[in-house]
Amino acid sequence: MTQKFTKTQRLVGTAVLVALVIVLQTVGSGIRLGPFTPTLSLVPIIIGAILFGPLTGGALGLVFSIIVLVSVISGADAGGAIMFAENPVATVVIVLAKGFLAGFVSGLVAEKLSKKNMTVGVAASAIVAPVCNTGIFSIGVLIFFYDLISSWGQAAGFDNAFVYVVAGLIGINFIVELIIDLVLVPVIVRIITAVRRSN
Repeated sequence: MTQKFTKTQRLVGTAVLVALVIVLQTVGSGIRLGPFTPTLSLVPIIIGAILFGPLTGGALGLVFSIIVLVSVISGADAGGAIMFAENPVATVVIVLAKGFLAGFVSGLVAEKLSKKNMTVGVAASAIVAPVCNTGIFSIGVLIFFYDLISSWGQAAGFDNAFVYVVAGLIGINFIVELIIDLVLVPVIVRIITAVRRSN
């Protein structure tokens, strides 16, 4: 699918998607579900990964990560700011890794599976991105911030740090992200593909 676009189309399309990532991440940060916000900016990241390949998906993921880091370092993300104060290197690594890999792996999955079945490739890509984003975050905080997460969990009434991460931090948030991605991404990709074929 990535070979069907000219260099100009790829550049323009990527620029539009970068703008969407920035807008959705900054505006979407005002929508809260519990202690975290659903990552609406995953939608343009996944679309870029599907249409233009894993490197574009990874680049869009890094744009998302940089915006998240700015909010963490500035204190706009209170939980992230606490993590950054405790271990800045680990915080930066987790944030950059989860964004980049969400886009990159999503693109790889789309590239491989779309050759056999476009619908399956798009759906799988839309699933993989939030799984990577949330999964890397969860693993990272449990490895590098176990004591901090344990204290947050105890304050929230959880006896187990792992249960708190799954049920308290990411549960509803992840489900909402997954539903949004599964509903919007296939529709938008079909529209873009149909418009391009008509030109």
